[in-house]
This record gives sequence, structure tokens and C-alpha cells, in this order.
Amino acid sequence: MAASQGQFLHAISLFLQMRSSVAPRSSVPASLPAALKSSAALGLCTLATSLHALAIRSGAFADRFTANALLNMYIKLPALHHPFRTDGPSGERGVESAALESVQKVFDDMLERDAVSWNTLILGFAENKRHQKALSMVRVMWRDGFKPDSFTLSSVLPIFAEYADINRGMVVHGFAIKNGLDNDVFIGSSLIDMYANCTRMDYSMKVFNSFSDCDTILWNAMLAGCAQNGSVEEALGIFRRMLQSGVRPVPVTFSSLIPACGNLALLPLGKQLHAYLIRAVFNDNIFISSSLIDMYCKCGNVSIARRVFNGIQSPDIVSWTAMIMGYALHGPATEAFVLFERMELGNVKPNHITFLAVLTACSHAGLVDKGWKYFSSMPDKYGIVPSLEHCAALADTLGRAGELDEAYNFISKMKIKPTSSVWSTLLRACRVHKNTILAEEVAKKIFDLEPRSMGSHVILSNMYSASGRWNEAAHLRKSMRKKGIKKEPACSWIDVKNELHVFVAHDKSHPWYDRIIDALNVYSEQMIHQGYVPNMEDVFQDIEEEQKRDVLCGHSEKLAIVFGIISTPPGTTIRVMKNLRVCVDCHTVTKFISKIAAREIVVRDVNRFHHFKDGNCSCGDFW
Repeated sequence: MAASQGQFLHAISLFLQMRSSVAPRSSVPASLPAALKSSAALGLCTLATSLHALAIRSGAFADRFTANALLNMYIKLPALHHPFRTDGPSGERGVESAALESVQKVFDDMLERDAVSWNTLILGFAENKRHQKALSMVRVMWRDGFKPDSFTLSSVLPIFAEYADINRGMVVHGFAIKNGLDNDVFIGSSLIDMYANCTRMDYSMKVFNSFSDCDTILWNAMLAGCAQNGSVEEALGIFRRMLQSGVRPVPVTFSSLIPACGNLALLPLGKQLHAYLIRAVFNDNIFISSSLIDMYCKCGNVSIARRVFNGIQSPDIVSWTAMIMGYALHGPATEAFVLFERMELGNVKPNHITFLAVLTACSHAGLVDKGWKYFSSMPDKYGIVPSLEHCAALADTLGRAGELDEAYNFISKMKIKPTSSVWSTLLRACRVHKNTILAEEVAKKIFDLEPRSMGSHVILSNMYSASGRWNEAAHLRKSMRKKGIKKEPACSWIDVKNELHVFVAHDKSHPWYDRIIDALNVYSEQMIHQGYVPNMEDVFQDIEEEQKRDVLCGHSEKLAIVFGIISTPPGTTIRVMKNLRVCVDCHTVTKFISKIAAREIVVRDVNRFHHFKDGNCSCGDFW
């Protein structure tokens, strides 16, 4: 009774008291399942091994319930090995393999099996990524006369979700309908997730709508599916329907909604969710708080993110890292380093993501020595082996700071074979520092690894154009057309009154286009009086100077920024997102406009956030 109510320590205590008394031998089989369940829940490996031996000695193993409890125990305790195994595992992968072999051995030795036995075995293989083994066990289960039930299907559907195997997933769906299992909420939620992973939200919605009475599990599955497919508005619609249905959200409800707002930089919607969380007294949940920190940072409001962080009584590694990364992306690198030191003083050990955050801060601030210091401390002080991402971050730090040769040598000597993305960090640095000769060598390495790398082709072509090598630029563009490589169009977007406005360079389709251009011309005249000179470096066509000025005026972020200013009340912060790097001229223009219009302008490009205010930028013109 105690174990079934979650009182595992009490259950263990009662079992040990019984064993120390003169209780009859016959009481062992009846009490062992509860003791096995409790030891698994508490992670008591030594006791679990002793209980297994007791089950063998007492003959209790012949009892089906005891044997099933043993199966479940080995799955819950992956570090636990069968007491009668003689071969020793090696490494983490070996530990998992040994645990599964122990599960298999217990299963094989069982005198009597039922559907629970089969389902436990199948779940063990599925959760440990032994997918083919799990699926083969389903076939053997059926062959041995045990019909798959809702638990079986719920175990295998996530496999098809992970592989986006909609065909086999639909076969399982058909089996569920044929056998009257499609009304089970666990199967329903698994089907919703499977179809969502296969990007078939229409099928997910059909499954969802087939339930007349949806519980929290189904609502959350549908919310997560919409969010992971980028349908944030639809996800919020589901959320509103959930509230209207009287279903109370739980913390996991927001684990998909909040990140979706951050990824699309939908700050007003994120604030609405935050307000609901405060009213529902969910804001003291550390997982939700960490999601809010990440969301506010991605939406460009690092100050609110810091207030959320300061409200956490005992920050964990996730919340520390989210806040450090926020500062790394927004510019105040010193704040990131101060937080890192505070985290260590609080006895919270940094992990590999934390180091990626501080290395990013070093990169965006051009702090080479500090970057080397953090990078070297990973294996020496913390026992963390630098990954490809850490190496790329350090290479980026060196490249941005102009240490191009050092960056090249570092990448060439990496213990991990560099990928095209690592070399691309150096290629971008070559563009910033106008080193075409090294750029050609780096681009060759990238093309060997990834012949259809669109970004690398464009960067090298633009560098040829910028240095007046028009023939080489034209040849490279021709090569791109032959390979079917199309340049990603530059676009920027801004959220005004919960409506997303997208601008593509020189796109005249926006209904406010004429008003935007008129306002931009007014700003241009005022900027020229204050000393603005157009920067032609990022105009890569062989055209006249006047035409180059027209090209610069049509850049997407300028259109988005000016639209934001003329469509919002004075003093409103303008927040614009761009899919590519902000060009030098747009960066200069935005500094001028922030002063002339007396607005704070936040621009998130592909690399970082830029906070423009009073004619200055948080990046210090280093990006």
C-alpha cells in the first residue's frame, strides 16, 4: 500500500522490518514487488541487487508479479547489472547495453509472462534507442499470442515520430482504430506527436478533434505540435480553447509556447503568456523561469530577462546559462563574465552549453585572451572535452579579432575534423577584414566538404565584387546557377500590434511603401546634414554611384525600421529581426535614425542583437 501511494522509503522500511522478524517465508512473494518498485524509485542499486538474489533464493521469481517488478527495476536503474552476469561493461554505451541484457535475461528466465512483461521489455528497448529490437519484440509478442494493447502502441509510436516515418505510423494508427484503441489518450497524444514530427499538422488536428473530451495530455500534445511546426498563432488559439474548456494548464504547457514566442521574436505574445503565468502562480517554477529568460533574450529585451533571473531564489545551471547567453548575444560581455564567476561561487558547475555562452561573449567582444582562457579551462579545470561548437566559437573569436592566420592554424590542427560550418566562421571573418587571398583558400576547403554551400558562394562572390574583381564574381555566380544554388533573399520583419510585417529588399508590395520611402528620404536629408556618408562596400553590382545609393535605400532592415517608427507612438522601442548580417551602411544609418527619431531600435541579425540609442550601438561597431 505504501509503495502504491508513493511512500517508497516507508515501504522499504516496512519490508526490512518484516524480513528481520519471524515472518513466514510465504510472505516474501507478496511483499517483494512493492520493495522492488520502491528500490527502483529511490535508485537503491545495492538493495535492488539483493532483492533480486532474494527473489531467486526464495522462489519468488516464479511469481509473475515479482518477475515483472524485476523487469521494471532494471529499466529504471540503467547502471544496475544482473547479479549473475560475469562480463563487465565498459563505457556509458556499455552500461546501457548491459542493463538491457539484464532485462532480456530476466524476461527469458520468466516461467510465466503476460502483456505487462512484453510491454516492459519493449519500452526498455524503445527508451534506450534500440528501436529495431523494440519493433521486432512487438512482432514476437503477437506471434506468441499476446495482442498489442494501448501501452504497446504508445511505446512504438515515438519511434516512428523520431524517424518521421509516417507510413508505418499510419499502420499503427489503423491498427488502433480497428481494435478500438484510438480513444486512448496516450495513443492519441502519441499520434498527434508522430504526425507533427512528420509535419502533417492536419492529421494531428484530426486526431485531436476526434476526442470529444480532451484532457491535459492531449491539449499539451497539440500545443507542442503547433509550436514545433512554427504555427504559433494556431498554438495560441489552442491555448485559448484549452482555457475556455476549463482545462487548467500545467508547467509543461508553456514549455513549447514560450520558446516559440522567442524563436519568432513575438514579444507582445510572450508578455501575455508571462502575465498569465504570474496570475496562475506558475512564475516560481524554475523551468518556466528559464524559458522566460531565454524568450525575453531572444525577443531583444535582456533587461526583463534579468529581472526574471533575479527573481529565481536558487538558479540552476539552465537559468544561469540562459542569462549568460543572453548577455553574450546582446553585447554586455562583462555582465556575462560576472555571472559566470557568480555561478561558480554559488557551487553551480558549468556545463558545455555554459562554456559555449561565455565563448560567444568573447567572440562578440573581440576578447581573444579571455577566449583562450575559457577554452583551455574546459578540459584542465572542469573535465569537459571541447566539442565542435566550442572550437567553432574560439575560431570565430580569433577571426573577428583579425587574427586570421591564428584562426586558420587552429582550425587546421583541431582534434575534431572541422566541418564546413567551422571553416565558414573564418570565411566570414575574411570578408570583414577584406582578406580575399585567405578567403579563396578557406572557400576551397568549404566547397570540398559542401559543394552546394550557398552562403560561402555568396560571401566569396561579394568579396570579389567589393575588390573590383567583377569577372571572378560573375564566374562564381554563373557556377552557382549551374549548381542550382539560389541566394537567400535578405528580409526583415517587425511585429506591430500583433501583426507581423515582412520586408524584402526593394519590395514595393507593402501598402505603406510610399510613406516609408518618403519618411526615409526625410531622415536621409537630416543624416547628411549631420555628417552621414553612404557606405558602398556592401553594394556588389558594377553600377554608378547614384544607383548604389538607391540600392542601399532599399535594404530590408531600413524599410522595417522606418515602418516601425511611422506606425507606432513616439518613444516606442522598435524591434526588427533580419535573416542575414546587418550591413555596414544600415548599421550606420540606424545609429543616425535612433538619434534623430529619439527611439531605441533593437535589431537582431543572424549573429547577434544590436541596441541602437542616441546614435550609438551596443556592439561598439564590432560585429
